[in-house]
Amino acid sequence: MYSSVKTLALSGLVGTEINVEADMSDGLPVFEMVGFLGGEVKEARERVRTALKNNGITLPPKRITVNLSPADIRKTGTSYDLAVAVSLLKLLGEIPTDAADGMMVIGELGLSGKVHAVSGVLPMVIQAKEIGIKKCMVPADNYTEAAAVDGMEIAGVNSIDEMLSFFNGELTDCIRERKQTCISGGGYDVDFSEINGQETCRRAMEIAAAGMHNILLIGPPGAGKTMLAKRLPTILPAPDHGECMEITKIYSVAGLLGNGQGLITTRPFVNPHHTISQVALAGGGGLPKPGACTLAHRGVLFLDELPEFSHNALEILRQPLEEREINIQRAQAACTYPADFLLCAAMNPCRCGYYPDRSKCRCTDNDVRKYLGRISGPLLDRIDICAEASEVDYGSLKGNGKNESSDSIRKRVERAANIQHERYAGTGIRFNSEISVRDIETYCHLGAAEERMMRNAFESMKLSARAFHRMLRVSRTIADLDGSADIKVNHLSEAIGFRSIDGRYWNG
Repeated sequence: MYSSVKTLALSGLVGTEINVEADMSDGLPVFEMVGFLGGEVKEARERVRTALKNNGITLPPKRITVNLSPADIRKTGTSYDLAVAVSLLKLLGEIPTDAADGMMVIGELGLSGKVHAVSGVLPMVIQAKEIGIKKCMVPADNYTEAAAVDGMEIAGVNSIDEMLSFFNGELTDCIRERKQTCISGGGYDVDFSEINGQETCRRAMEIAAAGMHNILLIGPPGAGKTMLAKRLPTILPAPDHGECMEITKIYSVAGLLGNGQGLITTRPFVNPHHTISQVALAGGGGLPKPGACTLAHRGVLFLDELPEFSHNALEILRQPLEEREINIQRAQAACTYPADFLLCAAMNPCRCGYYPDRSKCRCTDNDVRKYLGRISGPLLDRIDICAEASEVDYGSLKGNGKNESSDSIRKRVERAANIQHERYAGTGIRFNSEISVRDIETYCHLGAAEERMMRNAFESMKLSARAFHRMLRVSRTIADLDGSADIKVNHLSEAIGFRSIDGRYWNG
């Protein structure tokens, strides 16, 4: 006797169709599972056997073999349990032999027969749709997540008993085709109106948000650098449906979606501690998982106290900042995770935090150079904007005037973003920060006066080619915020000002 059920194996965010084959024949009683299985998949044998027994179904004393095909792909995780159970129930005649035909089955079983939620359901359902499957059975706790995919019929079951009732036609209310977007998430609980003073930094944040430019805030402790960074997502353009799907897929694979949660509709803000390891930042491990860079995809990665991060961890950022993805190679797996994030970093100018105010700073010149030297030149080259956060005086702190809200700033940012989307329609570019070197002349063309200004800045500031191009991209964003089709001298001047501060500290 033979039966089969379809499920999926995930590698990164990409799924591979797996056929769960079951065979029962005469011979010595044994229940064997094969197919290049990880430890937790091998354990499914006992989970499934016990779950069936506790629901009144006992496996006969025969030779039972379950194969997860193709056998050359490593299977890990607990999402295969339900598919194994369905294939056995078809053999035993507990459900029709055509049950689950054309359906993808995903879920973990508890010993009582309860179907538990698993990670990665959303990318699995998306992959199932791409290969032509229209129906999926998932744990009830994953139903809202899975139902976010258009054109799929999702059956959400809580237990083996519900699954049996469904396949025997006794339960129909656990399945329906998605009719509307399942939305979860809300607004932000912080706002730019709460920040007094720091007008230069506020302006820098607006430019960074409009063009998705990496930004570094440098200044003494207590100046409001962290407050500014935490409010950066509140002025970013709202994510569209496609971006919400990308973000939710990542958090689904990472196991960070709450039970019953649907699409994530706000941009992520990831703030790792400076003791974070290289693997936790970039992703990976024996069985690769998304790291902080990937969890910040389409959002903000905030690195507070930047010089305190390990040198190796910081240098890992070079690849995602340039390529907007992370490639992870392991002996048993290789995968690519997206990592298109806006880097926002903050740091003190020295260990005590008060340089260059010599009335407070007690660091020697050598101490300051050593501290600032923890940030390498290549990493600085990948930061578009450097803004100085000055100490806030008493008058600014009390702030009798009404500060501009995030909503007001975001409207300007979205206008600039719309200009960019129209300009780059059909090119694959979304924001000015993504303009390639070969397209710089096309989209950042300068007049004669602007050309002279950039030549002087390039020579006097000793800019690298990468820093030069980034300055032009920032100028393009400033012009877009100003509603100007051309980059003018005042736009260049502001962009140069945001690059001159890092020269003051690292070259001064």
